[in-house]
This record gives sequence, C-alpha cells and structure tokens, in this order.
Amino acid sequence: MLECGGASIRDHKSMSAPDCSVIIVSFNAGPVLLDCLRSVLHSTIAVEILLVDNASDDGILQQVSNEWGRDQRVRIWRNPTNIGFARGCNQALPAASAPWLLFLNPDCVVQRETLGQMLEVVQGREDVGMAGCLIRNPDGTEQAGCRRREPTPMRSLSRVLHLSRSAPGRNGVGDLNMHREPLPPEPITVEAISGAFMLVRREAIGRVGALDEGYFLHFEDLDWCRRFRDAGFSILFVPSVEVIHHKGTGSRGRPVWVEWHKHRGMLRYFRKFHRKGNFVLTDLLVRIGVWSRFGLLATVITVRRLLK
Repeated sequence: MLECGGASIRDHKSMSAPDCSVIIVSFNAGPVLLDCLRSVLHSTIAVEILLVDNASDDGILQQVSNEWGRDQRVRIWRNPTNIGFARGCNQALPAASAPWLLFLNPDCVVQRETLGQMLEVVQGREDVGMAGCLIRNPDGTEQAGCRRREPTPMRSLSRVLHLSRSAPGRNGVGDLNMHREPLPPEPITVEAISGAFMLVRREAIGRVGALDEGYFLHFEDLDWCRRFRDAGFSILFVPSVEVIHHKGTGSRGRPVWVEWHKHRGMLRYFRKFHRKGNFVLTDLLVRIGVWSRFGLLATVITVRRLLK
C-alpha cells in the first residue's frame, strides 16, 4: 500500500499493469468500505485501487491499513478536510495507470466477474466513452438513477409535480430515472448513468476534461455525462452486469446538508447547460423553484427528525 502525502510509502512499480484503475472517494463510509475494497481486489482482472479519504473520523482507514498495508495494489490519499466528490476523484486521476477507470462509490459491492464483464462489453467500441451497469438496492430492486435521462428544467419540474409517470420520456417530459421501465435485453446507449459506478475510457477524459469541481456533492456525474455526449461519446448502460449499492452510508447523519449540496448542484447544472440566453426572468424562476424545493424538503426532514 502506498499512502500519498503520508509517512508510509511503498514501492508499487513491481505490480503488474492493471486492466482497470478503481477510484474511490470515501467519507465516513464505515465497514461497508472494507466490503467494497475486498470485492474489487477479488476481481478476475488486474486492478489497482486509488482511495481518497475526505477526512473521515470513523476509524475505518486504520482497518484498511491493517488489512492491506502490504498490498501494492492499494494507494491512499488522506485529506485533512472534506474536499468533495469531484475534487477527490480528480485528485487521484493523474495516478491512474489503466486504460479504463472505474469511479466507484465506497458503499458499492461488486462481483468477481463484474469488472471483467464490463471491459468485455466496452472494448472494441470506440464510440463508448463511459459505461454503467445495473445497480441494485440491497433488497434486489433496481436503484433509481443507474439509467437516466437528461435532467432538463421541464423534466425536473415534472418530477416535483409528480407528473413524470404519466408521460415517460415524451416531449422532454417524463421521469429522469428509468428504473420503472423494463430492462433492455442488451446494452443500450442512455443519456446518463449513476456516479456510483462509472467506467470511463481514459483517453476520453483527455478530450472531455476532468470532473467539474464546482460541484461538491451530486450532479457532477450528470454534468460529466452531458459533457461526454457533447464531445461525441456514447454512454452505455449494461443490464447484464450487476452491483449492490448501500446508498448514502456516509451522508445519512446529515440529510439537510446533503440536500443543500444537491440543490446547489442542480442550480449550477441548469445555469450551465439550460440557461436561455440572457433571460433574467427564466433564471429567476429556476432559482425560486430550486430553493423553494430545498426549503420544503429541509423542513420536512427537520420535523421528522424532531418527532423521532
């Protein structure tokens, strides 16, 4: 194990060249991080893990050191503060050496064949810049967000008003998430996938650029998907490959904080990709809608926690 910026540094040059570099950004992920690392390291292909810890205080990094302290496939960055998901991913990006990079949430568990199967699907398809798989909840249901549509203001408004189920995908309206629709029989191109599991072509990042660090948490994955599409790359959803995602393990204790960053990211995304010229009124209405929704959700969350 090599700790970047730490006291303990081990030579990892003797490690065989990885087929996939797995970048994981962790913040108080808890024991599920150990399950995540074990599952990745048991993959049927050669991997390296680049783990960026954003100032966790749950003690889990000590357990990581105890278990993989001599494993040359594991490298760790220990940040003194929480720098966010996008910036954490970008921090490890220059150290990745494989042709394909997997950005994986610390609360995801993969199967031994997962990464190998994904590489089999994408290799030879030069149009594919990014690919995601079927993400399941621990109860086996498909997780919302692993295959998604472009989050336009109209679709977002439709979701808030609960109109999305009545017109799925029609005329720019419909649910952002496609998990209620039948699974396709084979890999298909989609507009967006989940940041919990993003397999990205290294060469494509050179054209698209790194993740936008203006997002702290949420919407940076949707931003990247949009930029990949704008650069001419396809985004692939592979339904035959599955992972389990124990969603939100590092953020359950601060739901209002998470919602604030989510809505801040939503506003940044809309202004970046869907701002209509210099229409001040449109921009104002979007701002009002986003922050009104946040205010409502924050109130509901606070009241529920007080009533517990």
